[in-house]
Amino acid sequence: MLPDRAEVVEMLARFGQRAAGSVPETLGSLELTWLTAEFEQRYAVVLELSDDQFEAVRTVDDAVTVLREAVLAVAPAPATEVTGTGGIARS
Repeated sequence: MLPDRAEVVEMLARFGQRAAGSVPETLGSLELTWLTAEFEQRYAVVLELSDDQFEAVRTVDDAVTVLREAVLAVAPAPATEVTGTGGIARS
C-alpha cells in the first residue's frame, strides 16, 4: 500500500531528524529529492519526475499526490513496500 500523508510526514521527519509535528507544510527541492529517493527505495522503482511534476510539488500534499502517481505509473502491479525477502509484496 502506498503511503498516505501521515506516513510521508513521518518520512520527512526522519530526514530532518525532527518530530513529525515540526515538519513544515512547504517542501524545498532537497526534501523532495530525498523523498523521491525514499519512494524509489521503498517500492524498488526508478521515478523519472518531469520538470513539470517536480515544479508542481510545493507542499506535503502535493508530494503525496505526485509521488503516489509516479509509483503507480511505473510499478508493474499494485505496489506495496519492499519486503525483507528482496521483492515487492503484492496485495
